[in-house]
Formats: sequence, structure tokens, C-alpha cells
Amino acid sequence: MKSIKRIHKAEYRPIADLVTYSPLPTRSLQQIDPFIFLNHHGFQTYPEHNHGLPFGPHPHRGMETITFILEGDIMHKDSSGHESVIGPGGVQYMTAGRGLIHAEVSSSQFKKKGGDLEILQLWLNLPASKKMVAPQYVGLQKEEIPSFELDGEKVKVQQLFGESHGTKGAFLGQFPLNMGTYYLEKGGKIEVEIPEEENVFFYIVRGELKVNGEEIRFRNLVEFSNSGSKISVEALEDSVLILGFAKPFNEPMVAQGPFVMNTQKQIYEAYEDYQAGKFGSWKG
Repeated sequence: MKSIKRIHKAEYRPIADLVTYSPLPTRSLQQIDPFIFLNHHGFQTYPEHNHGLPFGPHPHRGMETITFILEGDIMHKDSSGHESVIGPGGVQYMTAGRGLIHAEVSSSQFKKKGGDLEILQLWLNLPASKKMVAPQYVGLQKEEIPSFELDGEKVKVQQLFGESHGTKGAFLGQFPLNMGTYYLEKGGKIEVEIPEEENVFFYIVRGELKVNGEEIRFRNLVEFSNSGSKISVEALEDSVLILGFAKPFNEPMVAQGPFVMNTQKQIYEAYEDYQAGKFGSWKG
């Protein structure tokens, strides 16, 4: 079994009236290469005639986002011409690459009617060789994402990247990555094999799990050592888990605002290119 190095509790970091917790980065954990940032918005219930999500037009370069919509919806629009509204159970995958401008807001229907909201966004770094690839975006509804069941249907898995149990992931990433969203009923058990050379991203969204014998509640990120190749999970109550693993890049990383590059000079260039209009034009 892989040993648990440390359990990182998500810090409360509200954004306007949006309830937000973040376990990465914190003072105790800068990154789990190539996983570099996570915001967990909600759970909360919005009233009728609300303002919705506050993420208006902003730029990115040199990184990717994976957005998990558990409750509510999110409307994506970007300067490359992509636009979609993804609802509960859906996932969005965006490669910023050489640069784009995007907005992530609630649909007009959600702002009018309100409702429950719980959304997570994970940032992935890009290797130096892929920092300047063309921007890409794919948004999929719940029914469009390949899934499978384990442990007598007590565990349901959305396979997002890579392949597991004969099911290929919904998205083709810029580097080898295996990732899924795990929905576990109380009593559900799984054992996951992970190569020793790969780093693990393990975040409990809801519920409580017994992880390699240790009981851990939601809004905690579990940091594992690389030695060992198995992680054992048992749901002590109905739970949701995001689990991914990939080889670390072991490259220098400079993250500043919405840009994630390899050097400070590249960060300056990103700001200059954005101000010069090289990220595309924004049509509101």
C-alpha cells in the first residue's frame, strides 16, 4: 500500500458570495506535480434572481482546467469561439495553451430560478513542450461521459482521462493522465493500482472514506508517497472522490495570476501578449 504523507484540509477562501474552499496550493502544499490548483465551490443554495458565478472574462496561458459540475450549471464562453452550458454531473476540459480569454458564469435560467450549486475546478500544468499549443475546449454532459460500476454497483466511476476496467476516458489529454470521478455508496470498496513513478491527486468532495485504513472526511486532499502501488478505499458514508495520477514533469514552474509558465520572463511575455490582443478578441 502507498503510505499517506499528509492530509491537507481545504482552506476557506470565499469569492464574493460564493462559498469556496481550496486545499491546493496552501502554505503546507505548493503542488502535486502536475496538479497545481483546486477550488471547491459550494455546496450552497442560491435564491431566485441571483448573480450566479462571478468569473467574468479573464485570460489564461500555459495550463489546463478540468471543471466538475456536481450541482447547478456553468456557462463557458471563450475567445476561440467555444460556448456551452454544462449541467449536473457534467465536466468541462479546457487547454489554455498559448492563450485565450474565457468566462465561466451561471446560465440565465440558474440566475433567474436559483438552486443548489457545487462546482470544482482543478488546474493542470502543461509540460514546457506544450505550453504554447493551440487552445482547446470540450464540455460534456453527464450522459456523454463513459462510466462503469464496481463492487456490485456500489461504486460508479466517470472515466475522464486514460483507461480503467476497459473503459476509455472522455477526454484526450495533452499528456498521459488517468483520472475519474468516483461516486461511492456507503460500504462500497475499491482498490486502485498506481505506478510508483506517478503522483496521485486524491480529493474527497463529499462524505467520509477509509483510505488505506485511515478515516478521512470531505474537503481533504490526501498526499501520498510514491513508494507502494495500491490505494484501498472504503466508503463510510455516501461519498464523492476525485482521483487522478500522472508522471511529474519535474520542470521549473512559475505561476502568477492566470498564467503558469517555466520562467519569470515567460510570465512577463504572457502579460505583454495579452495586453497586445494576442489572446483573441472578446465579444461579450
